[in-house]
Amino acid sequence: QLQASGGGLVQAGGSLRLSCAASGRTLGIYHMGWFRQAPGKEREFVAAIDWSGRRTYYLDSVKGRFTISRDGAKNRLYLQMNSLKLEDTAVYYCAADQPPYGSNPDVPAEYNYWGQGTLVTVSS
Repeated sequence: QLQASGGGLVQAGGSLRLSCAASGRTLGIYHMGWFRQAPGKEREFVAAIDWSGRRTYYLDSVKGRFTISRDGAKNRLYLQMNSLKLEDTAVYYCAADQPPYGSNPDVPAEYNYWGQGTLVTVSS
């Protein structure tokens, strides 16, 4: 089971760090991703990281502002979000892709496990 946390209310230009923890499983073998869903919109890919942490992928609109990382010792996934914009407002979900891995880290269907989501609200 995945548990996302760290969301909250922040002013535009501010920062938040989301965290995803796993209970009952080790995240080290999984490709991991962050997705988000704004009201009335479909779930959208935000960022992904492979099992080794060497390869990362980002939605174009968050490149240079968001950083995905993982800590094997703490069994956690992170999303550091800087320079937040109003359009970043959404519920953010972490997800895990187990072996055999999918080849499209930006596709929700590639992921086997999902967290419950944490709400990020960016205000003006």
